[in-house]
Amino acid sequence: MTFRLSTRLVRLTLTVLSAGLIAVAPVARAELTVGVSLPMTGPASGLGIPMSNGVKLWPATVGGEKLRVVLLDDATDPTKGVQNARRLVSDEKVDVLLGSGATPVAVAMAEVASDTRTPQLALSPIPLPPGKDNWSFRIPHSSGVMASAMTRHMKRAGVKSVAFLGYADAYGESWLVELRPRLEQAGIALLAVERFARTDTSVTSQALKLSAARPDAVVVVASGSGAAMPQVALVERGYVGKIYQTHGAATRDLIRVGGRNVEGALVSTPAVVVADQLAADHPLRTVAMSFVEVYEKVHGAGSRNALAAHGYDAFLILDKAVALAKQKARPGTPEFRAALRDTLESMPAVTLTGGVIDYSPKDHWGYQDDSAVMMKIVNSDWKIEP
Repeated sequence: MTFRLSTRLVRLTLTVLSAGLIAVAPVARAELTVGVSLPMTGPASGLGIPMSNGVKLWPATVGGEKLRVVLLDDATDPTKGVQNARRLVSDEKVDVLLGSGATPVAVAMAEVASDTRTPQLALSPIPLPPGKDNWSFRIPHSSGVMASAMTRHMKRAGVKSVAFLGYADAYGESWLVELRPRLEQAGIALLAVERFARTDTSVTSQALKLSAARPDAVVVVASGSGAAMPQVALVERGYVGKIYQTHGAATRDLIRVGGRNVEGALVSTPAVVVADQLAADHPLRTVAMSFVEVYEKVHGAGSRNALAAHGYDAFLILDKAVALAKQKARPGTPEFRAALRDTLESMPAVTLTGGVIDYSPKDHWGYQDDSAVMMKIVNSDWKIEP
């Protein structure tokens, strides 16, 4: 595999890393082009880089078609993401858009997907108004699915009150919107809400306010290494209650940056992060462990993460969808893009590394509430919570 990165354009020449990982159909004469926009630089680079690593595991064909992948860096900038998306559609003639890994950028890209009638597989849980996601499908779990797992854990743990400390952007707002009704249903009081920007280097004032409110738990809504800073601030200001983190924080960066201050953190996550701790008969274990074994062969033991898995899951979805859509039209045409969109809505459920996804005309998220798990940081490692 060759991988040449610049802030302007990256082309991936993909080869099969493991012949035993996925059965690949014979290469067809047509070529399917996937346009990828990821935050390879900027505040969300901790998301984009592992996602690109997941994309690098793709075989050389998808759904029986030769595969071409064009990767651009959106630098965590919505304006750049829109420019990338338009360039990929107009210049590269892509059949599908993949990205971004940063929620605000992916939301902006969704407008291009709709305008150009190009299917988008978003690599972040983009909150779009009803009717605005006709051409956009999410690969990560929704904030609602993850919030359900979190509030179930809180109820079992006897949590009666919480505070919220999250990004002042689409990701943070989507979590707050989904968390409020679930807390209310569980009888848990939301005592305080504080926000911060992805580029902030301190949340001292917010941490002091939340500590003074004395909640049983604080929910930190951030991603990658950026999720460590709020927890460190809370602990260093004397907060001793439970701290919950979201699926955006389910990476080793949280442990690496946070150190001893993130011990005991409770993190909602796709099951792939703790795949080896799943029961032998768990329906996700086989697919998740297949990804983990190949990924860690390349990147080292313990390197698995949900972000890279999302990048890889995009292939699992496309491998099924392309094989069906090409029966109606050939890649490279508007007819194929429309057929691919319709196929994503109607095809059978697909088992991914983090859950079974089943899109429908009314649901472009695809996961059920029971597809998330909770884990805890214990001795600088992940431990699945019962």
